[in-house]
Amino acid sequence: MKTPGGSDAAKRRAGEHAADLVTDGDTVGLGTGSTAAHAIRALGQAVEDGLDIRGVATSYASRDLAREVGVPLVDLGAVERIDVAIDGADQVSDDLALIKGGGAAHAREKVVDAAAERFVVVADPSKEASLLDRSVPVEVLPDARGTVRRAIRELDGTPTLRAAERKDGPVVTDNGNLVLDCEFGAISDPAALATDLATLPGVVEHGLFVDLADEVHVGHADGVTVRRADE
Repeated sequence: MKTPGGSDAAKRRAGEHAADLVTDGDTVGLGTGSTAAHAIRALGQAVEDGLDIRGVATSYASRDLAREVGVPLVDLGAVERIDVAIDGADQVSDDLALIKGGGAAHAREKVVDAAAERFVVVADPSKEASLLDRSVPVEVLPDARGTVRRAIRELDGTPTLRAAERKDGPVVTDNGNLVLDCEFGAISDPAALATDLATLPGVVEHGLFVDLADEVHVGHADGVTVRRADE
């Protein structure tokens, strides 16, 4: 369930602005989605101009794009640290809590983003909200979808199995799992809900990213605004 909204120009400004943070010798987490893709393309141009970096992809899509634009890649297990991760979000709250997973890559995204010394979110204004209120993607083991659905309902959520857009059947993640999109309404305590979801047997990962983002770069028609977690 990809997130609609936001102009491509705003996304490009945010992505390119974040890419400018990357310095020679960095290992960079490469996020998934249309805004992160602009950052990857900008990094590809920087590599062509002589920047020495290596990227850690968060999905098949980001891996393919990085290869296309010439960003050298390395596996996550082969690096000791990630200097900066640049990734998009489906929604960003005032306190920089995130909902991610519109591209069904949130399990690996969370591993890479959490491992980074600096996690930079790129977004357009349509992704900003006072409180998170979009559906929360929950990646589940295929055999556990029934039990997880029941558990989500006990948490006052409404789970819907994500269907593929151009083929019959459900979306299957890069990890071979299924995705439940779970409506909870306005989420006043993302940290508590994140804990509840993480403890459900059969849940591989959920799309709430709490206390992970260091800064958010939001593209606008006339520039980029930056919000930081320590401000």
